[in-house]
Amino acid sequence: MTRAFVFPGQGSQAVGMGRDLADAFTTARDVFGEVDEALKQKLSALVFEGPLDELTLTENAQPALMAVSVAVARVLEKDGGLDLAKAAKFVAGHSLGEYSALCAAGALTLADTARLLKLRGQSMQRAVPVGVGAMAAIIGADFDAARSIAQDAAQGEVCTAANDNAPGQVVISGHKAAVERAIAIAAERGFKRAVLLPVSAPFHCPLMQPAADAMADALADTAIKAPRVPLVANVIASTVTDPAEIRRLLVVTGHRFRALARKRAVHEGTGRGTVGGTGRRQGAGRHGQAYRQGNDRRVAGPARRHRSFPQGLNFRTIGDIPCSI
Repeated sequence: MTRAFVFPGQGSQAVGMGRDLADAFTTARDVFGEVDEALKQKLSALVFEGPLDELTLTENAQPALMAVSVAVARVLEKDGGLDLAKAAKFVAGHSLGEYSALCAAGALTLADTARLLKLRGQSMQRAVPVGVGAMAAIIGADFDAARSIAQDAAQGEVCTAANDNAPGQVVISGHKAAVERAIAIAAERGFKRAVLLPVSAPFHCPLMQPAADAMADALADTAIKAPRVPLVANVIASTVTDPAEIRRLLVVTGHRFRALARKRAVHEGTGRGTVGGTGRRQGAGRHGQAYRQGNDRRVAGPARRHRSFPQGLNFRTIGDIPCSI
C-alpha cells in the first residue's frame, strides 16, 4: 500500500482546532509558540478561542491551519515514534497545505512557513477585497463539467474551475456574483450539490496574480531545502524534490489538485491518507483507537490518556465534504 501525508487547505478551519493536542503534548505547544513568536501575534489564542470570523480571515487562517497541521505531524513523529520518511512515500497539500507539507518534510523552517503564509494571506486579501470574490465546491461534477459551468456563469466576470480536488469534487473561483450564478447553473444541470466555501478571497484564479507576484519576491529570499519525502505538487500532478522547482510551483496562481488521484496515493474515505485535518473527523488506527480534533474537548481519547499515538495510526480523508481548497 502506498501512503501519503496530505495537509488541508483553507476552509477547513474551526475554532478550537488543535487545542486538545496542545493540552496533551508539549511538542504541539512548542509549535504554536514558535508560530506566535515568528508572527509577533498571539495566533494560538485566536485558533483556540476565536472568534471564527477573525480566524477565517485568510491572513489568519493560512498560518493557523499550517500550525495545527505541523503540530499533528510533529507529535506523530516525536511522541508517536513515526518516521515520516519511512511512513509516507509522498507529502502533498491543498493550496496552503503545500506549505504545511513542505514544512513537515523539512524543506521549509516552521518560522519561515508561518511568515510566508501570513504574507500570502495578506497579499491574497489585498488582491481582492472581502466580499468581492468567492469560491464554491461543485459535488458530482468532473473538471470539464465544472469548467463549462464556470464559463457560462462568468458573463464578463472571472469565474474559473480552480481545484480538481477528487473525482466528483471540483472547486470554482472568481467574482462572487459569477460564482453564485455558477451554483444556480449547477443546480439546474442536476449536479448533486454546489455550495459556497467559507473563505474570504477567490483563490487559484486570475484575480490572484498580484498575490503571486508578492510571493515570488518573498520566496526568492527564503531558503528551501530538498524535502525528506517527495512533494506531489498540485500544479503538475507529479513529484518534485528540487528546491528551485518547488519555489517556482508555489507561486502558480491556479491549481488543479489532481495529483493524488493520478498517483493513487490516497483512497478517499478509506481511512488512509490525510493528516492534520482540522475540525473534521479523523479515522481510527488499526488498533481501533480514534483521534479527532476540533471543538469537542472529549475527543482526545487515547492521546490524552496515554500521551502517545497507537502504532499504525491512519487518518481518513474528508471524503466529499467541500471544506478544503
